[in-house]
Amino acid sequence: MRKLFLSLGLMFLVSMGYAQSPLRVGQTQLNVGLGLSDYGLPVYVGFDHAVHPDITLGGELSYRGYNDHDYYDYHLDSWGISGNGNYHFNSILNIPRNWDFYAGLNVGFYVWNAPDGYHGDHTSGLGLGAQIGGRYYFNNKVGINLEVGGGNEFSGGKIGLTIKL
Repeated sequence: MRKLFLSLGLMFLVSMGYAQSPLRVGQTQLNVGLGLSDYGLPVYVGFDHAVHPDITLGGELSYRGYNDHDYYDYHLDSWGISGNGNYHFNSILNIPRNWDFYAGLNVGFYVWNAPDGYHGDHTSGLGLGAQIGGRYYFNNKVGINLEVGGGNEFSGGKIGLTIKL
C-alpha cells in the first residue's frame, strides 16, 4: 500500500513538471454555459483574451428569465453585460497545462424588466463581483469550466464549455 501511494505521489509530481499557461498571450477562448441563481436559470456567452501569460481580460453577455408566483404570476427577465479580469495560477503553482485555476474581479451593468405592479426588489444597475474558477481541457481546444462568485448576475456561480479560438 505504501508503494502504491509513493508511486501515485511521484506520478503526480512528474505531471506537475509540465505546467504552462493554458492560453498563450494573444490567444482568445469562448465560454458558454448556464448560471446558478435563486432567480431563474441564467445563460451566458463570453470570452477571455490573454494579455499576459498569467492574466486574461474578458467580456460576457447574459440573460436570465424568472417567474415569480408569490402574489401574482409575474415574468421578469434580466440582461447583463460585464467585463472581467482574471489571474491564472498555473505558472506560480506549477499546475499542468490541461488544468486552469484562476480568480478575479468583474464589473457589469444589468437591466431588469418587470411588469407594472411588480412589488419585488430587483432593479437595474451596476454589479461588482469576484470569482474563483477552474477549467479542465479535454484536448487543445475544448474544456469544461466551473466558477463560483458573487455580486453579479451569477451570484451562485456557473458551469459551461470553453473553446479555444
